[in-house]
Amino acid sequence: MSEAVAVAEAPAANNASSNNGAPAIDHPLNKAVPGAIVGTWAEETEKSLFVAPDKLLALLTHLRDKESYDFLGNLTCTDYSAYKGKLRSGIDERFDVVYHLYSTKKGGGALALHVRVPNDSETIPSATSVYPGANLQEREVYDLYGIKFEGHPNLRRILMWEGFNGYPMRKDWQEAYYEEETKPFKSRHPAEGYAWHEEKLPWKSNSTYPAGWDPESWEEPVTYVPISQAPHHKQGDLDTQSIVVNLGPHHPSTHGVFRMLTRIEGETILALEPDCGYLHRNHEKIGERNTWLMNMPFTDRLDYLNSMSNNLGYALAVEKLLGLQVPERAQYIRVIMAELTRVVNHMWSIGFILNDLGALQTPALISIEEREMILDLFEEVSGARMMCNYMRFGGVVRDLTPGWEDRAKYIVHERIPRALDELDRLITGNEIVKARGRGVGYLSAEDLIALSISGPMIRAAGVPYDIRKAEPYCIYDRFDFDIPTLPNSDIYDRYYIRLLEARESVKILKQALRDIPKPKKAGAPAAATATLEQGFGDIIGGKGGYNFRPPEGEAYVRIEAPKGELGFYVVSDNKANPYRYHVRAPSYINLNALGPMSVGYKIADAVVILGAIDIVLGEVDR
Repeated sequence: MSEAVAVAEAPAANNASSNNGAPAIDHPLNKAVPGAIVGTWAEETEKSLFVAPDKLLALLTHLRDKESYDFLGNLTCTDYSAYKGKLRSGIDERFDVVYHLYSTKKGGGALALHVRVPNDSETIPSATSVYPGANLQEREVYDLYGIKFEGHPNLRRILMWEGFNGYPMRKDWQEAYYEEETKPFKSRHPAEGYAWHEEKLPWKSNSTYPAGWDPESWEEPVTYVPISQAPHHKQGDLDTQSIVVNLGPHHPSTHGVFRMLTRIEGETILALEPDCGYLHRNHEKIGERNTWLMNMPFTDRLDYLNSMSNNLGYALAVEKLLGLQVPERAQYIRVIMAELTRVVNHMWSIGFILNDLGALQTPALISIEEREMILDLFEEVSGARMMCNYMRFGGVVRDLTPGWEDRAKYIVHERIPRALDELDRLITGNEIVKARGRGVGYLSAEDLIALSISGPMIRAAGVPYDIRKAEPYCIYDRFDFDIPTLPNSDIYDRYYIRLLEARESVKILKQALRDIPKPKKAGAPAAATATLEQGFGDIIGGKGGYNFRPPEGEAYVRIEAPKGELGFYVVSDNKANPYRYHVRAPSYINLNALGPMSVGYKIADAVVILGAIDIVLGEVDR
C-alpha cells in the first residue's frame, strides 16, 4: 500500500487524539455496528481493521453471535512511540491493542482488529464480557504495557510482582545493564579496545528505583486472595470454615515454579487462581532487541520440550512478512520434525499425568523411552537434543544426514506404534486411572472455546478443531490424517486424546518419510553455510543471509503445536530488528480454564487437572 493511501485510510489522521471522533469508512461491518470500523492497516502484509474503542464491545458481540467468530485466538499490544516506518504517519495514538478472531465452526484465517488506545486515559473496554479468554491476555497487556481494561474482573499484574516499577514492554523502559535499543551491541563487536558494559558500571547500578522511593517506609503489597462463595454445608452439618491453601510455587506437582492459590472447605475447592511469572525473563523484550534471526534459538527455550515446533511457528511468521517460499524437501523435513515433536510431547505428557495420579516414575520412564530415540534423531541433524535451533527462514539449517531417513522409518514403523499400544494396554483400562479421571475436571466445549482454550483440551471435549485442517500451513493438506475427538471433557479423555493424536502423527510421519523428495545434489548434506552448487537450494529458499529488513507491516501466524495454538505476532518497520515480537503461548492461555475446571472437585484432583492441561513454565512465563 502506498504512503498516500496509508495516510488517507488511516483513521483519525485528522482527529488523531481520539478514535471516538474518527469518521467511519465504507465497510460491511459498519452496517451491522454503525461507526465501528474507522480504517485499515498493513494491507500489503496482513490487513487489519481499526475499530473505534467505544464500539469495540458491540462489534465483538456481533462477530461472535452473527459471524461465528467464537474464538479469541490472540490479544496483545504494540507501542508505536518509536516506530520509524511510513505507515504510521499521521497517527498520534501511541498504543494499539490487537485482536485475532477465529471461527471454530467455519475454519479459515483470522479477522484482525486494532484498537488505538486514547493517549489521555490509556484505557479501553475489556473484552472479557464477550470473550472470557481475554482474561489472562488483558492482564499481560496491563502488566507489561500499562493499558487499563475497563470492566476487567481482576485487572492486576500477572508476570511481574505487585509493586514493580514501570511497564517493561514500553519502548522507553530500559532494563538493568541497558546498552542500546537493538543488537548487535557495539560493545560485543570483536574489535580491539572494547570493554564490557558491565565493567563500566559501579556496584549496584544494575538496580533502578522509583523517584521518591524510601526503603524504610516501603510495605509489601497485600497478597491477593480469591474470594470464594459462602460455605455450602447445610444447616445441621458440621460447622466449618474455608481456608486458603497454596500449592507451589516450589512443589513437585506444579510442573515448575508455579502457584495454585486455592480456597477450600474441607477438601473441596471453592476457588482456584493460577499465579505465574516466577520464570519471567521478558522474552519478548529480548526478542525486540535481537535481530530477526537471533530470535530463533530463543524460541527453543519457550516450550523447551518442543523446540522444533517453536522454531517452525516463528519461521512461518517471518516468512509471511518476507514472502519467502520454502523448497519442497525442506517442507517435508519440517513436517517430519514437527510430528516427531508431537509424539515426544504426548508421550511425555501421558507419563506425567500418571505421575500426578501417583504412579511415580515407572509409567513416565516407559513412555519416554522412544522419546530418547527421537532426540537422537534431532541431535544428529541439529547438534542438540532439546534446544535444536534447526529451522531457518525459508527452510532448515542443514539437510538430513546419510541413513537418517532409514533410522526414522524404523522408529516410526516399529518402535512408536509398539510403545503407544503398550501404553494403551497398561493404562487405558486401569481402575485407578478410570476412577480418578472419569468425570473429573469437566468443562463444557462451549466454555473451553469461550476461554480461548485450544489443542488436545478442546478435542477431548468433542470439538474437531485442528489448525492443520482448519487453516493448513506447510504441506499438511497433502497428508491423510484424522482429527480424533472424545466426548467427555474430563481428565481421562485428555489423557486418551493424546494417545490417539500420537497415532495420527505416526500416520503423517509414514507418508512424509515415504514421499520426501531426494536431494538434488549428491555428496555431503547441504547446510545453510553451503553454496547453491552444493545443494543449498534443497533446504532454504531465497537468498539466505544473516541480516535482512522485512517490508513494513505485520503478520500473525499460528500452528497446531502439541499443546495447542502457538502463535507469533511480528511487526516490522523495515529495520533489521523486529519492532514487535509477541508469542501467543498455549501453555499460558490454557490456564484460563484451570480455575473453572477445579471448582467443586477435591484438592488432590487439582494436581491432575493441572497436569492434564500439559503446561511448560518456560512457555507460560516467557
